[in-house]
Amino acid sequence: MIVRKQGNDELILIGQTDHSRLVGQLAGRWGNDTFAAPQPYASVVRAAAFHDYGWLRYETSPLLHPETGEPYQFLQVPLGTTQLEAYQWSLDWLAGIDRYAGLIINMHRTGLWKNRYGTITHPGGYNLRDLTPEVGQFIERNEAWQERERASWDANPLWTNYRLMQVWDLLGLYFCCHEPYEDYIEPVPVSYSEKRETRVTLIPLGPYHVKVDPYPFNARPCNIQLAFKRLPKTSFEDAEEFHRAYFQAENDLLRFELL
Repeated sequence: MIVRKQGNDELILIGQTDHSRLVGQLAGRWGNDTFAAPQPYASVVRAAAFHDYGWLRYETSPLLHPETGEPYQFLQVPLGTTQLEAYQWSLDWLAGIDRYAGLIINMHRTGLWKNRYGTITHPGGYNLRDLTPEVGQFIERNEAWQERERASWDANPLWTNYRLMQVWDLLGLYFCCHEPYEDYIEPVPVSYSEKRETRVTLIPLGPYHVKVDPYPFNARPCNIQLAFKRLPKTSFEDAEEFHRAYFQAENDLLRFELL
């Protein structure tokens, strides 16, 4: 869960599943005369839209930090058996619907512990560091499955799709974690047929308008929406108070225009 404290002491909570749906919007609208559209379209966009549904179980009962009384940021959630099982459930669930989409999100999940397999040079954050023995077993088991599954697919477009998944994930986090700010993502694949890459720069033109250069989407402007919950305070006495506020929270949308 992405936690954003507001200046008026309110709290904005963005579920990882909300982030996931935003990433699906970005993927679904990707592609124009400069940037290749996702191939195969449905499987790749499906992977983007559901890549973080391993957090669905957590979002039914999010935790408070015992020392601060504040909800955990997603990178600080204690990572034990329950959450790893939730990750595995989501990977298996999507692979059961679409094996290609399942392979992409499986690679995405393990890659977060391995510096995104070296596919992104900037930005460098949002990677996982907690390599416990249990996490190591999770990675080993899923990477073995990936190796077997990759034998059924052409490696070059598959890895291009994995790299695109990282770009879309980081774009989604850009809009979820902060107000828009000047930044860039590099390298960004341009083509499937040849190894062409570029830097995509993000320049805020206002709180809800961002210039994207070069422009990768199939509509001008590209309008995206992000669901969130608004809570009236930033810390809580106990889980019961937090969950009451969480389930009663006002639901709203952040709307962005990409230019």
